[in-house]
Amino acid sequence: MSTKSDRFSPSERRLIARLRTPLAVQRYLNRLPYNQEPHGRATLRSFRGVVRHGCAHCLEAALFAAVVLEQHGYPPLVLSFESIDHLDHVIFIYRKDGRWGSIARSRDPGLHGRRPLFATPRALALSYVDPYVDYTGRVTGFAVVDVDRAMGNYDWRLAETNIWKVERMLLDYRHQRIVTSDARFERLKAKYFDYRETHDGRKPIYYPDRHRWTPLPAEFLRLPLSRNHQTTKQKS
Repeated sequence: MSTKSDRFSPSERRLIARLRTPLAVQRYLNRLPYNQEPHGRATLRSFRGVVRHGCAHCLEAALFAAVVLEQHGYPPLVLSFESIDHLDHVIFIYRKDGRWGSIARSRDPGLHGRRPLFATPRALALSYVDPYVDYTGRVTGFAVVDVDRAMGNYDWRLAETNIWKVERMLLDYRHQRIVTSDARFERLKAKYFDYRETHDGRKPIYYPDRHRWTPLPAEFLRLPLSRNHQTTKQKS
């Protein structure tokens, strides 16, 4: 059951009215700081929490998009990825003119949104396989989840507290396998290592299908980072 408009505050309603399209939502999320969860205090905020705190990590961004676009007629669908390093990623997905696209926020440039150009959710998921490869990551599966159906009466949209039940549901949800070539994986991993080493720690955006991506946040288009920049892997 979708949230009735009278449950939103006036400022929330104005924001939702302004963000009428997937691209508008993606651009809004691009401008928000990534939720780094400082001091080791993990969060999983609802739409209301994202608006209030003005930042979002990947799952928070996906749920924010689901709440906003649900008010404009899109079902609250997310796509969850599993990886060998257990640094999973979640994106909002939608269908337009028979094609699938996505909205996403990440610490990695290649894991942001995709334009609605993909014939199936699986084809959309496969567009993330190469950019997922870094120091430790490799996609092993994906699942498409209708959050409304999966969560029942649980208030994942406007809760004032962390909504950890959504994360647990996604972790437990059965994912479809994605099998990739070991040789290709090793080539991509070596290329990633080399790029980070030779570009002062900057994360790559060299992928050939970038024309299918939505615009990236500004931080990924700036000059190379210092060689002292931390290069540890974090997906979400």
